[in-house]
Amino acid sequence: MRRGALAALLILLALAGAAWAQPRKDASEIGDRERTLQQKQRQLREERAKAAAARKREASLLTQLEETEKRLAAKRRQVALLDARIRRAQSDIATLQAEIGRLEMQRGGQEEALARRLRAMYKLEVQGGVLPLVLSGADPVAQAVRLRHLTTLAAVDARMIREYRVTSEGLEESRVRMEARRKELAGLRAEVDSERAEADREAGKRRGLLARVKDERAYHDRMVVELSEATRRLEAFIRGLQARQRRAARVPERGRSVPGDMGPGVGLGALRGRLVWPADGRVVGEFGAQVHPRFGTKTFRNGIDIEVAEGTNIAVVYPGHVVYTGWFRGYGNLIIVDHGNDYYTLYAHAADIRVAEGDDVKQGQIIGTVGDTGSLQGPRLYFEVRHQGKPQDPAQWLRPRG
Repeated sequence: MRRGALAALLILLALAGAAWAQPRKDASEIGDRERTLQQKQRQLREERAKAAAARKREASLLTQLEETEKRLAAKRRQVALLDARIRRAQSDIATLQAEIGRLEMQRGGQEEALARRLRAMYKLEVQGGVLPLVLSGADPVAQAVRLRHLTTLAAVDARMIREYRVTSEGLEESRVRMEARRKELAGLRAEVDSERAEADREAGKRRGLLARVKDERAYHDRMVVELSEATRRLEAFIRGLQARQRRAARVPERGRSVPGDMGPGVGLGALRGRLVWPADGRVVGEFGAQVHPRFGTKTFRNGIDIEVAEGTNIAVVYPGHVVYTGWFRGYGNLIIVDHGNDYYTLYAHAADIRVAEGDDVKQGQIIGTVGDTGSLQGPRLYFEVRHQGKPQDPAQWLRPRG
């Protein structure tokens, strides 16, 4: 009996212990799960941050390239402006040097003349001065004449001294101005050296980006997509220009004639195969469908690329009216000229632009210089001819070469 009671007690204790241990086990398991969950959540946040960083790094390479090109173009413009200021400062210094030489020679002559007068006056003083000379003789008329001559001589001496002072002051002023211009020139040279160094760094970045564009297929594909998008944006932009021109044409009092717009069948439209070339160079990119030799990517070129040295003049092919100048993504510095009758010509990748929107231009007029803005292939001129918004093959419009 006593043994049975003990066994029952032991069983009750075991059951009670098991019942107490189960909640502890559950709490421990829950804690483990919560820690695991927190770890997973932390990993998830880290992965999301990495993904965000990756997306940020995947920003368009051409966008980076374009920003670099804009900075490079700005630096080159700044260098050109500084070079112009340096040339003006050098010209001013040369002019001031010539002026200083002339004044020194003039002052030398004045010093010699004054020295002769001083020697004469000294001799006169040694002989007793002016008064005995004036009063010598008994003829009062002769005395009066001598006095008048001496008075005139004194006036001449005073004028010579004033002129000498004016010459000396002019000489000193010219020297001060020349020194100031020399300091300005030194400052400009230091500034242009700094700007050139910045431009070189930007050019280095650009070369690196271009190398990546050329070497990586993924970037190439993206470039094709973005250039295609640039082409579509340009076409939309031109359609907008045409619509604006038509609206202006419907308002005669506000409209204006376009040079070369002489009605259908004349003007640029009558010059197929006879237009002057916008730049004297070799055509390295033909109009029409293109297949990339390495990647096999198919694109369509709406114009031609003319390879010429950077800085070569860009000439407008026919009289017209400048309707756009400025940066256009994918084309760099762009100039669009309206020739009337829905004919337009486009000139892209310019280093600098020498006309402004609203300008009338003559055939052969220089409207800019060739550069590599927006170009992935180096300095060249991209040239388009469009009629009613549709690209035309420029080779059929330009004068054949011999």
